[in-house]
Amino acid sequence: MRFVIVTGMSGAGKSTALKTFEDFGFFCVDNLPVPLIEKFTNILTDKSFTNDKVALGIDIRSGETLKDLANVLSKLHQDKFVYEIMFLDANDNVLVKRYKETRRDHPLAPLGHLEEGIAEERKRISFLKERADYVIDTSMLLARDLKNEIQEIFNHDRNYNNIVITIMSFGYKFGIPAEADYVIDARFLPNPYYDEQLRGKTGNDQEVRDYVMSDGRGSVFIKKLHDLLEFIIPQLVENEGRHQMVVAIGCTGGRHRSVTIANLLKESLSELPYSVHVLHRDMINDKYVKGEM
Repeated sequence: MRFVIVTGMSGAGKSTALKTFEDFGFFCVDNLPVPLIEKFTNILTDKSFTNDKVALGIDIRSGETLKDLANVLSKLHQDKFVYEIMFLDANDNVLVKRYKETRRDHPLAPLGHLEEGIAEERKRISFLKERADYVIDTSMLLARDLKNEIQEIFNHDRNYNNIVITIMSFGYKFGIPAEADYVIDARFLPNPYYDEQLRGKTGNDQEVRDYVMSDGRGSVFIKKLHDLLEFIIPQLVENEGRHQMVVAIGCTGGRHRSVTIANLLKESLSELPYSVHVLHRDMINDKYVKGEM
């Protein structure tokens, strides 16, 4: 039995995720009342229930009973019922934009105060993110990208022992990513920001990439990071049972050096038998683009 709890921020893609699980042959239930979860798992263990893959959607719509979920999960663990938690997240600006585009009301902001509703939701479901086996940031993902992410993790048999590696570029001026397992500082590399012809470009542009890698230190940096991760990843899989790891590469604004290194590190790690993805958190940050740094 593979039992996956699908949760996360409203607007981060839970409906898309559940549809994807359904496509993969999972029996899906959305918004089951928290007091019924334990009874539901008892039904799943009955021999008459033949599907060995189940996805359960839970989110802030559970209302006041959501706070009881921690105790329910602890009880399931004590009863040796194996479950996994997938948490979908997105940054606040993206969530606000999605709600405005769909003209839907946020469950905690019926009067339209989206920012307040999102902040309150983050607080209430933070315990689920802390318990999550997988955290997927959908800020820059299309629906098909999210489907691919889920397929990499879940659409395999139970012996699938790969780990999903997310290489995330970020800017220190916007804060260190809370989800990062390892934080690497790339600010010692040549900075294209001081070249007026390169300032408006990003690490996705070849000119910026060449500038960052121009003095040879970048190549040595990539090699050493590759060697470190090649050693660490199998240890996490075999000894910790990890399914996901986030490696955050930071520079000042998250636009040039960190993006370059994240892209090159992904290319370097592609030879390893793991699923490696890259996410540029601050590359298109409006404050940076507008010169407010």
